[in-house]
Amino acid sequence: MIKKNCIFMVSNLVLMIRFSKILFFLFLCCLLFQVACKKGPEYPIEPAITFKDFVKIPNNTGHDDKANLIISFTDGDGDIGLEEGDTMSPYNSTSKYYYNFFITYYEVKNGIDSLIELPFTNNSRIPVITPTGRNKAIKGDIQIELFIRNPTAINDSICFDVSICDRALHVSNVIRTPTFKIN
Repeated sequence: MIKKNCIFMVSNLVLMIRFSKILFFLFLCCLLFQVACKKGPEYPIEPAITFKDFVKIPNNTGHDDKANLIISFTDGDGDIGLEEGDTMSPYNSTSKYYYNFFITYYEVKNGIDSLIELPFTNNSRIPVITPTGRNKAIKGDIQIELFIRNPTAINDSICFDVSICDRALHVSNVIRTPTFKIN
């Protein structure tokens, strides 16, 4: 009788261990399935931007000549940026899409913004920043160095309109920066 009970207990123990292994295996499969099917962030395919910061670059002249403009962005298909060799249409040098970071310069007097055509451009070409992998959605910051001193300016405050464009020529929203006092 004792031998029979002992065999019964051992066979139950063996069944419990096998069942535990099966449960553990099912748990791992469920966990792997959940991780593998997890979607990354989703954004619209048109880039979206927000103002983040404006930092003057110090120099020894006593005048504010340059600054870094920083914007935050999202793009659902991650096609932000141009290669150096992207100079064929529509990115050729005579096209408005030669640049993909657009900046319009304003001088501010008594709270009124006046568009100023500068003898140079602050527009820039963002390099390619497309992520690798299956999910191309991207979020980040872009920093551009600007010339902010207009030698003919009579006002001491400026602001900018900013937008970006992706390789599919989707143009982002246009943001107006705060007004900045310059020396």
